[in-house]
Formats: sequence, C-alpha cells, structure tokens
Amino acid sequence: MKPLRVTVITYAPTVFRHCQHCEVAFEGMGLGERIHRAEARDALPTDLALEFQGVSDWVHALIERHGSRLAIDVVDAASIEGFWRSLRHGVRRYPAVIVDGRAERVVAGDLGQLDAVIDSALRGEGAA
Repeated sequence: MKPLRVTVITYAPTVFRHCQHCEVAFEGMGLGERIHRAEARDALPTDLALEFQGVSDWVHALIERHGSRLAIDVVDAASIEGFWRSLRHGVRRYPAVIVDGRAERVVAGDLGQLDAVIDSALRGEGAA
C-alpha cells in the first residue's frame, strides 16, 4: 500500500553549513555540533520557534501512531519550494497541511484537529 503523503508548510529553522574543509576543522576542534545547534536556536524569532516546536511535536506523534503508512514532508514556508507549494494550494497562513494533495485548513494553529482527516484518509475514505 502506498503511504499517504502529508506535507506541512511552516516557518522552519535554517542551518547553513560551512565549506567541507571548515566543517572538518570544526569537528576536529569539537565545535561542529555546538555551532550548528547555536545556529538552529537563533534561526527563528521566539514565536516562530515555539510554533515550529508544536509542528515538530505533532509530526512526531503522527509518525509514532502511523509509522510507514505516512510519507511526511516538512517544507520551510520561506523557501522557494514553500512559496511554490503555497501558491499551488492557495495557502496564505502557516502552518499549513496538505493531505494527499488537498490543502486542509488549520484553525488557530491547532494541528490536532487534522488527526481525524488523516485517519479518514488512511482508512480509504478520502480527505474530508
């Protein structure tokens, strides 16, 4: 059975990598992972970082509940792909969730309300 595709478009932290030589040097000095954690921590303002944490928690709960029955993509809304998908699906607010090609409405950031939509799609009843 083909997994159900769930795409989440949200503002996500962006971590830039240094050139390969610098990365090796940072790792050798024991700084590599610390630098990347600091960049990730500072990549978003506090409100968006908290929102992303909520999205992340919801996605992890979906994976625990449904495992390989789902194929989940998280797309940064500020990326070219996020911009394109937002245009394609008429998304104007984030986070946005696209279940099996259909954009689903998220009210006040409550992603849990989409659990029923995903459960229904997995049962083969189609997205509500």
